[in-house]
Amino acid sequence: MKIIQEESKCIGCGTCASLCAKYFEMRDDGKAHLIGSNLIDKESEKYEKTIEELSCAKDAAEGCPVQCIEIKNK
Repeated sequence: MKIIQEESKCIGCGTCASLCAKYFEMRDDGKAHLIGSNLIDKESEKYEKTIEELSCAKDAAEGCPVQCIEIKNK
């Protein structure tokens, strides 16, 4: 599975980081960041991380008020 975060849409509410600190952290710029991810689209600031288990990532994606987190099966 993959977690994809479009960081440019993030409003910095911190929901993802509070629900899923395993994968998300808040940065000094006030936006959430997908820990250990790779930048896949510079223009839209999309980051991607491959994961083995869904864990709390689903909660983070569902809890995001601007829906900038997506879970995809490979």
